[in-house]
Amino acid sequence: MHIKSVLLTIILSVAGINSAGAQNSYPNRTIQTIMPLQAGSGVDILMRPIVQKMGENLGQAITIENIPGGAGLIGTAKVAQSPADGYTLGAFNDSILTMLPNLYKKIDYDPIQSFTPISEVAAITFVMVANPSFPGNTAADLVRIAKERPGKIDYASGGNGSPQHIGMEIFRQYTGAPIVHIPYRGAAAAVTDVMAGQVPVMISALSVVLPHIRAGKLKVLGVASKTRSPLLPNTPTISESVKGYEFSTWGALLAPKGTPAAVIDKLNESLALALKDQKLREQLIQQGFEFVPLGPDHLKEMISQGLVKMKKVIKDGGIQAD
Repeated sequence: MHIKSVLLTIILSVAGINSAGAQNSYPNRTIQTIMPLQAGSGVDILMRPIVQKMGENLGQAITIENIPGGAGLIGTAKVAQSPADGYTLGAFNDSILTMLPNLYKKIDYDPIQSFTPISEVAAITFVMVANPSFPGNTAADLVRIAKERPGKIDYASGGNGSPQHIGMEIFRQYTGAPIVHIPYRGAAAAVTDVMAGQVPVMISALSVVLPHIRAGKLKVLGVASKTRSPLLPNTPTISESVKGYEFSTWGALLAPKGTPAAVIDKLNESLALALKDQKLREQLIQQGFEFVPLGPDHLKEMISQGLVKMKKVIKDGGIQAD
């Protein structure tokens, strides 16, 4: 064999050994998880205790950094552009992966091509809430009142194309209720103004508004999921008064494209182990989360299906970016 060929073979062999060794020793330093959403959002509440437990399982800390700027585009692009070594992860909701790509003409990531899926983690229960002074008590009441006062009933959201906006836009398209969108810079500000009576209604992650519901600062018009929430057993689903309506979102973990399969497998193992922790499960179930850790292939399919569905909703609603 030519000496150059021998040297090349040796170099490639050593590189392969080093690469395999690095993967076998993973992780050997802190893992950073980028959350391109505000602290206190539904997916933030979901992911923080889970990645902490995953870190304990892996023997290395996993931190979360909130980078909410640009409607989430900035933090998401940072994940996409990070080294594919397993030390930078993305904690996203479906808005990041299926709504924003249909809302903006140009973004610095592709929801499928820029990432390696790890797993969907949980479905996030949403509820339609109103200021206690709102005269209606069900979703059907909202439709009736809005039609009696066309263009006079507003709803709040965390911004154009946010899950709160999309959930109510689907409701508007489905029922024909002439409700008016009032976008805020973040869901927390929207919830605050609904409690203050500045805007009468909105749809929100249950984890965000549950304390305010229990304190009597908000009332629930309906649970957006297919079935009633065990946290609000006497509260009807929206579909009980508006047949066929359903809305929920989900939180997921992804890594930059090209992250080794061995690393993805290790992260999935630590996630599955975290979700077997009874104390953690009970904590998150009590905040309105439903666990569905079904792995990379399922998540990739969820993103593909969501992109198609959200494209129609956004186009039909004439929704435009802020």
